[in-house]
Amino acid sequence: MRYICLIYNSTDTDGTLTPDETAQLIKAHFVFDEELSREGIMIHSDALEMPDTATVLRVRNNTLSATDGPYVETKEHLAGFYVIEAPDMVKAKEIAGRIPSARYGAVELRPVRTLTLPD
Repeated sequence: MRYICLIYNSTDTDGTLTPDETAQLIKAHFVFDEELSREGIMIHSDALEMPDTATVLRVRNNTLSATDGPYVETKEHLAGFYVIEAPDMVKAKEIAGRIPSARYGAVELRPVRTLTLPD
């Protein structure tokens, strides 16, 4: 089963890591990525740009509106994600718990829902 691991960073810690701590965290993610790839677990991972680069799109009454970020008042923001393959939630939790950024923020783990086309 596929799971998505959504990595959230706290706005309280953004920019507080030293350049060396930031480099070590990035390196830890590359090592983790390689480990998951070797194990055949990782489907995809990426980091995201900061929330102020985001644009939120909505269509209401056939009219498209766009709002530049940051678009929500929150203490945390989505910083990146992993899509992994795991046999069950227990194994997925074990994998997600090893994500290096979990030491600084939070990781939300969710099963990926498989949609089918209705008749």
